[in-house]
Amino acid sequence: MINQRLLVLLLPFILLLGCSTIQTQTSQENRVGLLLEETIDDQGWNSKGYQGLLNIHSNLNFDVMFLENMNTEGKVKKAVEDFIREDVNLIFGHGRYYADLFTELGKEYPDVHFVSFNGEVSGDNVTSLHFDSYAMGFFAGMVAAAMSESGDVGVIGSFDWQPEIKGFKDGAMLSLPSANIHMNFVHDWSNTEKALSFFYELKETGVDVFYPAGDGFHVDVVEEIRKEGLYAIGFVGDQTDLGESTVLTSTVQHVDSLYELVAEQYYKTELQSGNIHYDFEDGVISLGQFSSRVPEAIKGKVEKAIQHYIETGELPSEPL
Repeated sequence: MINQRLLVLLLPFILLLGCSTIQTQTSQENRVGLLLEETIDDQGWNSKGYQGLLNIHSNLNFDVMFLENMNTEGKVKKAVEDFIREDVNLIFGHGRYYADLFTELGKEYPDVHFVSFNGEVSGDNVTSLHFDSYAMGFFAGMVAAAMSESGDVGVIGSFDWQPEIKGFKDGAMLSLPSANIHMNFVHDWSNTEKALSFFYELKETGVDVFYPAGDGFHVDVVEEIRKEGLYAIGFVGDQTDLGESTVLTSTVQHVDSLYELVAEQYYKTELQSGNIHYDFEDGVISLGQFSSRVPEAIKGKVEKAIQHYIETGELPSEPL
């Protein structure tokens, strides 16, 4: 037994009559497994993966299982073995961490399809779903710089490879060429203590708009930003509920919707292997609700620029 929280939702598979009937690949029951690096309680990336799994269960009537804290090679391999013993034939690994592991495990288990996120994979039964997040960061950076009174904008990121952070910096510089963009990296997804220490340091330098881009620490940082009466850009989900007058907008990845789409594609034998990319035009990336603090003129220009990007693939070349 794995000493982790394990959920199994067992319902009889119901063929959806009419326009959306799903044909299974084999006579096996439809069973989907999910591995998470951390817990589902982060109000961000991991909780959205869990919600995606629940969507599969609720809307497609598939049996689902999940395991948390699957963050070592040994744990992952053992979990995959346990899933396969339960006749799971579609396994999601909720993050970039699983890409290399799934590429290797795909060779060992050719009858199972492995799906991870934002990492390069190979193999006939391995898929990686990539959120092309540069553009969402770009538009959020434009908003952040336009709303900064001090001209100092701060990023508290997890890792320097995050495309949304590069986009954020470029968008902020376009919106306000004289802006000072302060970049700090925690080098971890969930080190709240270090992220908060960066926040306090940046606050002292005059930063008044922050982008906390880390799955496990962004909520705590936004709470501190709210207490200080400063502005934030939300991360992963629409975080207006953390403070409508604090969260100017959010960079949203609708990963929960993507789970259901991928599961349906798999069981219709339509899921592609390899690396699949998604952006605004696919409906799985967006900006969140705008705060009432954002002037209508800025909001309107950003929304128009996003629509132009969806239609043409072209990002703005002039300030708001």
